[in-house]
Amino acid sequence: METRSFSCGLEVALSVIGGKWKPIVLFHLNGGPRRFGELKRLVAGISEKVLIQQVRELAEDGVIMRRDYGEIPPRVDYQMTEFGLTLARALMPLCTWGDANRERIDALLNNKALAASD
Repeated sequence: METRSFSCGLEVALSVIGGKWKPIVLFHLNGGPRRFGELKRLVAGISEKVLIQQVRELAEDGVIMRRDYGEIPPRVDYQMTEFGLTLARALMPLCTWGDANRERIDALLNNKALAASD
């Protein structure tokens, strides 16, 4: 088993939420339990395979839990754990920053796209 040492708290947090999709999955689960199909619709652009991998990793890290109702047809949902809710509270200021700077970032990205097409 590989042990890992972290140099700062940000590195610890990124080891849990790293990647393109996990923060977005967590954002949508912060609103309450979601079924897999609902998550897939909310997280635009994610493939089923990647979503399965992301929720599995988040569950392994104790951030979310998978609840299987043991019904036929199968019914499963995902929800934040108490530990996950602490992480969601830490992510909310980042979401606020993104909302406040959306136009600026859009303009920067559009300028980069224009420069690349020249």
